[in-house]
Amino acid sequence: MLLQRCRTDQPIGSQAITYLLTVVMPVICWYTGIQPPSFFYYEPMKIFLDTADTNLIQDGYNTGLIDGITTNPTLIMKSGRDPEEVYQQLIDMGIDDISMEVVGNRKEMYEEGIRLSQKFGKHATIKVPCTPDGLAVCRELSRQLIRVNVTLIFSVTQAILSAKAGATYVSPFVGRVDDNSFGGLCLIKDISNTYIKQNWKKTEILAASIRNVRDVGRAFEYGANICTLPPAVFNKMYNHILTDKGLELFDEDWKKTQELIK
Repeated sequence: MLLQRCRTDQPIGSQAITYLLTVVMPVICWYTGIQPPSFFYYEPMKIFLDTADTNLIQDGYNTGLIDGITTNPTLIMKSGRDPEEVYQQLIDMGIDDISMEVVGNRKEMYEEGIRLSQKFGKHATIKVPCTPDGLAVCRELSRQLIRVNVTLIFSVTQAILSAKAGATYVSPFVGRVDDNSFGGLCLIKDISNTYIKQNWKKTEILAASIRNVRDVGRAFEYGANICTLPPAVFNKMYNHILTDKGLELFDEDWKKTQELIK
């Protein structure tokens, strides 16, 4: 009778794997502070801000619509601040996913990635370039369940290599591809189609170098999981001339209604 009650349609091996992934692994990650692999969580249409300006980030984060932050050496330089001070301030705001870029050779990038991950824990996503050294570092860090964002993606083949190296995110640069007379949004679509056809779900497409609101919608339509945006582009997402006209009409009618009932 006990055996009958315990029977399921799943093979014993499948039951064990399901239990390991859904019960054991989350407990281990919670206890040790290790970031779970990306395939444990999937939240569609995430929006990141691409800046190191903490005032602009705070304004965006206060909307409740921002899911993470991407930075790079150029953005940090423009802020004129120590990178780790910026990271800590973002963590204090409550931001859980911050791309922290590492530079140098393979050894230097790996050691810096480990150090940042140990210091900032689950908040750190280590950002590496799509180079042989960068992907070697990606592979080593991902094996330790550290999130990795592979940046400077300009082709489907680079996205394939990054996925095989264990990337949590790949960052195709839409605007820079457009600047070189190729289709940045088509690149998003091609990467997405490739991952879908190969049933690859472990790597998310993080569309970067987005310069206008129209491309945000198209990037999601073409298969991006995340768009990282300059704050100015994010703020413009609210705007539409017909919304403004409709709001103006509603305000006028409301005032007329108030006058009638006086």
